[in-house]
Amino acid sequence: MASPVTREPAQARGPVRSALDRLIAAKEIEADPAQRQVADRLDRLDRVLSSATVASKQSALGWLFGKSRPSEPIKGLYIFGDVGRGKTMLMDMFFRQSSVAAKRRVHFHDFMGDVHARIGAHREAVKAGTAKGDDPIPPVAADIARAARLLCFDEFSVTDIADAMILSRLFKALFEQGVTLVATSNVAPDDLYRDGLNRPLFLPFVDMLKANADIVELAGAEDYRLATIGSDDCYVTPLGPAATARMDAAWAALLAGTREGTASLSVKGRTVAVPRAGGGAARFTYDNLLRRPLGAQDFLAVARRFHTVMIDDVPVMGEAERNEAKRFIMLVDALYDAGRRLVMSADAPAEALYRGANGTEAFEFDRTVSRLIEMRSDDYLARSSAGPAGEPASSASAPAPAENRGTG
Repeated sequence: MASPVTREPAQARGPVRSALDRLIAAKEIEADPAQRQVADRLDRLDRVLSSATVASKQSALGWLFGKSRPSEPIKGLYIFGDVGRGKTMLMDMFFRQSSVAAKRRVHFHDFMGDVHARIGAHREAVKAGTAKGDDPIPPVAADIARAARLLCFDEFSVTDIADAMILSRLFKALFEQGVTLVATSNVAPDDLYRDGLNRPLFLPFVDMLKANADIVELAGAEDYRLATIGSDDCYVTPLGPAATARMDAAWAALLAGTREGTASLSVKGRTVAVPRAGGGAARFTYDNLLRRPLGAQDFLAVARRFHTVMIDDVPVMGEAERNEAKRFIMLVDALYDAGRRLVMSADAPAEALYRGANGTEAFEFDRTVSRLIEMRSDDYLARSSAGPAGEPASSASAPAPAENRGTG
C-alpha cells in the first residue's frame, strides 16, 4: 500500500519538504519520515511568517518602512534530537528559502559572544557619555530585533553561567519585539544548563522558550553520518596524499553538507580552540591539539562536546615527544570512556606509534594501543553510534559540570 507521502499532492509540499524530497530522490540521503514531518512543520511556519510580512507591508507604516512588527509574536520551532539526525540540514533549507528578509542564521554560541560584546560596548558608551541607561539588555535586544525578525540558531546549548543569567531578560525583550526563533539542539529544553551553577535562576527562560516556540523532537534510529565511517576509515596509515584524501572524505561524510566553522570550549577559565567543527564532529591536526599545553579536563570537555574527533598527521612519538604522548594517552582515554569515535591519520600502525622506552608513557601506551584497536572494531563503532552504554549520543552536547562548561 502506498504511503501517505507518496499520495500527497506535490503542490501541497512547501519548499523545505520539496528540497528534502529532491535529495531523497537523488539518493543523496535516506528517506526518513521524521525528517519529512519536521520539514512540513518548517514550511507551515514559513507560511505564517510570510503572511505576517505581507500584512505588515499593507499598512501605511509597513509600506513605508517594511519593518512593522506583528501585534502577536509568532511561535517558532525548537528542534532537538541526537546528533546526525539532519536538524541543521533542515534548518538551513528553511533559512535559505524563507521569505523573511530580515533574518539571521548563526551558531548559538557565536550569537551569545556577539551579545556579550554588544553589552560591553554599551557600558563603555555609557561611561563615555555617548549612551544612556544602566541596563544594556533593552538597547542590545532592540538592535538585534531591528536587524532580524527571524533568528535561526544552530546547536542551542547553554553551558556558561554568564549566558544563563541573561537569557531570560534578553529573549523576553526579543520576543516582545516580534522576533521569531528557530533553533536546533541536541537536548530537550528541560535539559538545558543541566547541573549548571544557580540553575533555578535559569529555569524561567525554559518556560519562556516553551511559550514562544513549539518543541519538536527529531527522533531517528540511525546517525547517518556515523554510519558512513567504517572501521577501515578510523585509522589511516601511512601519512601522505592518499591518507589526506581519505581523511578529507571522512570529514565530508561527517559534515554531510552542514557548514564547517570554528568552536571553543571553556574549561576552568581557559579556552580550548577547535579550529574545525561541524555536524557534532571536531577536526584537529597533531600540532594544534597535542602540542598544546592541554590536560585531562580539556580532553574530557572535547569528549563531552563532540561525537567524533579527527586528528591529522600523528607522527611516531619517542622520548622527545613524551609530553605529546601523555596527552595522546589522556585523549584516547577520554574518548574511549565517553564512547566517542576517533578518526586519525598516523605515520605508523598503533603498535609502532610510540617508541620511547623510559617513563610511564611506554607502559601506559600499551593500553592506548589496545583501545585504539578496539575503537575501530565493528562492535565499538556500533555502540558509539548510540553513545555510551545507557546514555544517548546527544550527551556529547549536554552541559558539562560547572568547572568544564563549554562554549562551542
